[in-house]
Amino acid sequence: MNPGLAIGLIAAALLLGALVGFFVRKIIAEKKIGSAEAEATRILGDCAQQAEALKKERLVEAKEEALRLRNETEAELKERRAEVKSMERRLTQKEENLDHKSETLDRKNETLEQKIRENDQLREEINASLAEQQKILETLAGLTAEEAKEELIERVEGEVKHELAQRLDELDAQFKDEADTKARNILSLAIQRCATDHVAESTISVVQIPSEEMKGRIIGREGRNIQKLETLTGVELIIDDTPEAITLSGFDPVRREVARLTLEKLIADGRIHPARIEETVEKCRREVEAVVKQAGERATYEVGIPNLHPELVKLLGRLRYRTSYGQNVLKHSIEVAFLAGIMAEELGVDAATAKRAGLLHDIGKAFPHDVEGTHVELGVNVARKYKENKDVIHAIEAHHNDVEPQTVIAILVQAADAISASRPGARREDLENYIKRLQKLEEIATGFDGVEKAYAIQAGRELRVMVKPEDVTDEGMKLIAREMAKKIQDEVKYPGQIKVNLIRESRAVDYAK
Repeated sequence: MNPGLAIGLIAAALLLGALVGFFVRKIIAEKKIGSAEAEATRILGDCAQQAEALKKERLVEAKEEALRLRNETEAELKERRAEVKSMERRLTQKEENLDHKSETLDRKNETLEQKIRENDQLREEINASLAEQQKILETLAGLTAEEAKEELIERVEGEVKHELAQRLDELDAQFKDEADTKARNILSLAIQRCATDHVAESTISVVQIPSEEMKGRIIGREGRNIQKLETLTGVELIIDDTPEAITLSGFDPVRREVARLTLEKLIADGRIHPARIEETVEKCRREVEAVVKQAGERATYEVGIPNLHPELVKLLGRLRYRTSYGQNVLKHSIEVAFLAGIMAEELGVDAATAKRAGLLHDIGKAFPHDVEGTHVELGVNVARKYKENKDVIHAIEAHHNDVEPQTVIAILVQAADAISASRPGARREDLENYIKRLQKLEEIATGFDGVEKAYAIQAGRELRVMVKPEDVTDEGMKLIAREMAKKIQDEVKYPGQIKVNLIRESRAVDYAK
């Protein structure tokens, strides 16, 4: 056979085999595709049925959960109503006890007035006796009237001083016991009916990040991202070796909150570039403004103060992000409002005005640190600007003794402010100021004649003073203690009260040889 013909036949056979294989594979593939489509249709139908069944099951569970929550809420509401009724009964009983104690105090006052009259009569008798003794001395001793007078004065002075110190001690103890009892009842009632939480003061916020790589993305190329963030928020971002954390530093708490929310949203979103940063900052600023407004409205509603100017409400809301000595200023203001209102009710003073003054007394702290003036001056100015009551303005002005308090409400706001500030754990004091206060207390004590040593103990709550027994008598200790306490009140600022404790002791030492 011709070789060329053989090669042509072989090539034709191969081509025919390839065509037959192609058509066979095509038919098989079409059959598999049809089978797969049918199977997919069946699976989709099963999924739809399962989804419908699951939907019905979840709907039933949701209804059961809603019914359960409703039953629990009703049960809790009944329990709260029972607690309120119980508190009302206890309050009524306390008011009755207070009325009884007030009547007892009136009777004691009458007894005290009678004793004072008897004391005056005794003084007259002493004067008559002195005059008679003077005549006798002039006759028997041949002394001049001036000499006899000096001798009698020296003699009587010691007796009167001793008697006066004893009488002063008795009256002081009696009045103190009665006044302390009444004041303690009023203050304890106010404190028991009012309690708020406190948060720690901070000028920084820490934002957690998912990885160290995120720090580089926040910084951005050539620092563009971090510069944009700091420029728009006014807060410094500190990115150091702290693992998986970024520190935000700034004295304006509202700006710091805006920066914190912005950074958290950017980290969660993952898109960090200048345009996105600008958009997110503006969005977070609006969110914080809304939160500030809601916080102010919630505070006025909680305290029960209507018709407060909208700008004052916004300033109150800003206090939500402000702390002072570790105490949240908004919660502190609410607590002061409640305490002042409760004490005003007990004393028969306008409770609504007292609450209003207590809530607004620190309103000046809502302004940024770069605004000139103390928080008292700023608070007075803004209260006048929005036509607040003159008693409220005076209470704001006097709550730190910038001016002398002239109204009962101003004094109540002062007391409520001190109670809230001195509550255990409410505030923490700067170490330097704390040491200066202790040094000032010891300096005042050692400035009195006859004082040997003085120690400020119990974190400055007590001043323990050792006096020289040869220079200070037991009677003189009472007068020194009173004068020392008055000087401390005039020259030292402190929360709560300071106990002045004078100690006089004599020692005799000898040696057996």
